[in-house]
Amino acid sequence: MKIHEIRERSDEELGTLSKQLHEDLYKLRVQKATNQLENTNTPGRARKDLARTLTVIRARQLGREATKKSET
Repeated sequence: MKIHEIRERSDEELGTLSKQLHEDLYKLRVQKATNQLENTNTPGRARKDLARTLTVIRARQLGREATKKSET
């Protein structure tokens, strides 16, 4: 996932994405431990996506990045 794709999301979507990435990372670690993981690059990619998401969330909390409003 690219950083501009993450920045386009609203705060609520970022929270949901963060939770989903945490769950995915856990599942990938379990798959790796049981030798069921097909693509060994996937956990690293998920970890980096999670870090990008958390960075954008923190930047918005500090007011260093514009907050996207949810379109409802």
